[in-house]
Amino acid sequence: MTSLPWLDPDQLWFPSASEALDDPDGLLALGGDLSTERLILAYKSGIFPWYSDDQPILWWSPDPRCVLFPEEIHVSRSLRRTLNQGRFTVTADQAFGRIIRLCASTRAEGTWITEDMIASYSALHREGAAHSIEVWNHKGELAGGMYGVAVGQCFFGESMFSLETNASKVLMVHLANQLREWDYKIMDCQVESRHLLTMGARTIPRKEFLSILRTCVDRKPNQHDWIIRWQWTGPEA
Repeated sequence: MTSLPWLDPDQLWFPSASEALDDPDGLLALGGDLSTERLILAYKSGIFPWYSDDQPILWWSPDPRCVLFPEEIHVSRSLRRTLNQGRFTVTADQAFGRIIRLCASTRAEGTWITEDMIASYSALHREGAAHSIEVWNHKGELAGGMYGVAVGQCFFGESMFSLETNASKVLMVHLANQLREWDYKIMDCQVESRHLLTMGARTIPRKEFLSILRTCVDRKPNQHDWIIRWQWTGPEA
């Protein structure tokens, strides 16, 4: 770790993601800050922060990268039945503060979502770059949620939680369908998990991921408003 570059908070830059370590996979740099400018630059460069309270800020770009192309979302028969039952309502940007704190507090293994992270992503949300997706049950209670960052035609998922069975899967289907409609090209899932892979996510080499970013992060998606309530309209949605 001592050979990694330390970032100066007063200088806005990152080393190339290709310089990240193989072990631990993707560790690239330390230090810097969590300013909105640095966070946006990080996402454009295929980099994200991930650290705990007792560490300096750590910046990562793993290889391979887990991604979901919106048109490849997989809806199983059982999940389609859940969607058709209308058990959940999915919204966006209705409860960002609650969602990011629930993402932090519901992780049994602990969290990297420190108070500094919450403050910084909340600032990104106020500037229109960070967004929350909420899943509500029929009682109007939060059943699941996610927050992430939108830059150009790319959406970078940061964290997700589920308090009820299938809530996170319903969220992923609605989000992927909307991203596709808005002409987003990719959703970054960072690191693979069984849950994500069953939803249609896959891993691609970091080189390919960075190439997609170079093409898409500076392109505007279709005109849209993230404050939205999504409805499931059937198999073709």
